[in-house]
Amino acid sequence: MRRIERDNTGLMKPGQDLVMAGYAGWAGTLRIADLKRAELEQWFRPSYIENMLQTKWESPENTQSFWRSVGAAEWEEAGEGGVFAALWRLSGAYMTGVEFWLRDIPLRQETVELCERYELNPYRLLSEGAFVLAGDNGLDLVRNLREKNIPAAVIGKVTTGIGRVIRSQDGTGYLERPGRDEIEKILHTVT
Repeated sequence: MRRIERDNTGLMKPGQDLVMAGYAGWAGTLRIADLKRAELEQWFRPSYIENMLQTKWESPENTQSFWRSVGAAEWEEAGEGGVFAALWRLSGAYMTGVEFWLRDIPLRQETVELCERYELNPYRLLSEGAFVLAGDNGLDLVRNLREKNIPAAVIGKVTTGIGRVIRSQDGTGYLERPGRDEIEKILHTVT
């Protein structure tokens, strides 16, 4: 594993919980719905697309004081490349492993449906405003975030070693180096 350079708090360590704040792929979902609205209306009711575009949530302020106040030791915005890229960057910055459960990563149904329609991986889709957090007590962190109306869930653990392990109902796999964001597949068809 090669170290990823970024500003660290120095507080992430093996044994901590990994928490997802926000929804994987939601920013990409909204962008796709906006760009492909007419096409999507062939498969979904126009009101469904309209409601999707109106459903926005305020991203938490990305400041050290905010994240500390809710119990996070470290954080990484998912942003470009989605939650998988954020997990890769965070573990690489600290030279630690991560183990997470795919089904525990929060997704909205709209994201699932659009990703199925366009054959996209929602975990590699633009996720601006969503964050991966590490903290000593993931349940308290989730509770504190939900009190601020921020959707959150414990998704895994920081581990020793360098493995980036994905657990799913199909078995165990390993996180691959991030590639291009899935939104690029859509942007290249809109010209």
